[in-house]
Amino acid sequence: MNKTKYAITLLLVFAVVAFAQGPPKEAGPFRKPELRELVKLDPTIKLDIRYANRNNFLSRPVYKEARAFLQKPAAEAIVRAHQKLRRLGYGIVVFDGYRPWSVTKIFWDVTPPDKKIFVADPSQGSRHNRGCAVDLSLFELATGKIVQMPSEYDEMTERAHINYACATPEAKHLREVLRSAMESEGFAVYEPEWWHYDYKDWKEYPIQNVPFSKI
Repeated sequence: MNKTKYAITLLLVFAVVAFAQGPPKEAGPFRKPELRELVKLDPTIKLDIRYANRNNFLSRPVYKEARAFLQKPAAEAIVRAHQKLRRLGYGIVVFDGYRPWSVTKIFWDVTPPDKKIFVADPSQGSRHNRGCAVDLSLFELATGKIVQMPSEYDEMTERAHINYACATPEAKHLREVLRSAMESEGFAVYEPEWWHYDYKDWKEYPIQNVPFSKI
């Protein structure tokens, strides 16, 4: 078996195991999930759903559809942040939003121990699983190009940290432009990853394992 077929087979095994195991049990109570598709709220938001193609740290797609969802209040907050950024000449590009729990389990299982800070522990669930975390960056309205941040998306190095000090002045400025817009709408950055933001009400929603096709 060649390396490509082996990698695909391994991911399929992880997916089957994760789906069979299921997410952790929670006591609640929780709000009723109301996942909303971002581009249906504002079609000018750009999508670059990396886990629906090979351009990710797994080098393999784990989503069958390139779509992004968040719980309704978080989704509406993203739209407001996007509109604020448009006045500065930028727009939001989304890499990932709601993530089924089974995908979080795959990420955890394939990530080396020294890189676990960059992935969520499936025994605790992810804020992505709750529909209240988003991975995103900026794009230039004039060109449509994604801006250059201090690191690439999903780069598991110190350059990804929100306080990484050795980036270019322009990259640091853009990182802060994004952070300011997101914080103004109730999001908080996950410090090891400049691209990851959690919505303030994430604790009020349950962990979900629903595929995109059933939302």
